[in-house]
Amino acid sequence: MTVTNRWVLPEGIEEVLPAQAIQLEGLRRRLIDMYITWGYDLVMPPFVEYLESLLSGTGHDLDLQTFKITDQLTGRMMGIRADMTPQVARIEAHHLKQNTPTRLCYLGTVLHTRPQGFSASRSPLQIGAELYGHNGIHSDAEILALMVATLRLTGIDTFYIDLGHAGIFRSLVQQAGLTTDQENQLFDVLQRKAKPELTDLMAQWKIDKNMSAMLTSLPDLNGGKEVFDKAVKIFAKANKDVVNAIQNLKDIAEQFKSQVDGIQLHYDLSELRGYNYHTGVIFAAYAPGQGQAIAQGGRYDDIGKDFGIARPATGFSADLKTLVSLTGLNGESPPGIFAPASDDIALQKLIKQLREQGERVVVELPEQQGDAQAMQCDRIIVKDGSNWVVK
Repeated sequence: MTVTNRWVLPEGIEEVLPAQAIQLEGLRRRLIDMYITWGYDLVMPPFVEYLESLLSGTGHDLDLQTFKITDQLTGRMMGIRADMTPQVARIEAHHLKQNTPTRLCYLGTVLHTRPQGFSASRSPLQIGAELYGHNGIHSDAEILALMVATLRLTGIDTFYIDLGHAGIFRSLVQQAGLTTDQENQLFDVLQRKAKPELTDLMAQWKIDKNMSAMLTSLPDLNGGKEVFDKAVKIFAKANKDVVNAIQNLKDIAEQFKSQVDGIQLHYDLSELRGYNYHTGVIFAAYAPGQGQAIAQGGRYDDIGKDFGIARPATGFSADLKTLVSLTGLNGESPPGIFAPASDDIALQKLIKQLREQGERVVVELPEQQGDAQAMQCDRIIVKDGSNWVVK
């Protein structure tokens, strides 16, 4: 690397400059304070862990996204976290070990080997909340409501929520008696909503007429609440697990709508984001003009199984950097008070009082360049008779 390009950062890695950083930090504080008012306790998982712990359970899906390093003390492989959700699950299962519902929140930088989506960061500032120990629609609805509160607090008011349910597809696969390879093929086709390929697979695998009709209908089951009426007719011959999953999704939506107003809900019964670890409802929030979800989550029961305790769990996460980028924040530094260079005891006392009141006070340095305006201050301290005053 030459002298002229030593400032260049890796692709997808960015630095946050002062004006944006203070706004980002202020928002972080307000969000954590809000989560605490909802009963969520803050946890701070480590940035690196031994690889076998970091990739346990649901963490297996993060293998390709995880940077690997060697621990110079032990020679063991370590990983830099690519997602904080599995870490929080380990904390809940291994350290807290509670029988009551547990609410946890977190915020920290994660690192990805590759960006997720066009122009995405490889160092997101992940924020999220998890609710453990309750398997019911009320906990799923609470997490959904908290996700909405998060988006609104960041200033995002225009968005819709997409809802699906992992249990529908999983139960249909079991009813059809598909192998693991067939399940993976079907999953891939459904994610692309490639209906002609789906029809070909049904013929190739010699799936019976009724089962084939149910599976091939999945890509078409998306839209408003009318989806539920269509699903009842299409899945009339499905097993009870499929019927229960559809009813569970409907009940969660109704419970959520009773708590939160003004949110457009969209249903997609072929939505399988995070299928390998989600066990129930799957949801994501989308903003106009954004191809990627701006927040997402769902139910993932037994997430702590590999850590000794399998408990119901539901939660959501988002990248705070992405949320801030959507709000159009102007990145202006907070105004301050410019104090002259002086050792006067009365002046020093006033500066201390102002700072204790939360004011930003910038003290002039001897022979420095730049006045109050250059130091981003909109007020100054001046001598008025025998007193120091702010003007």
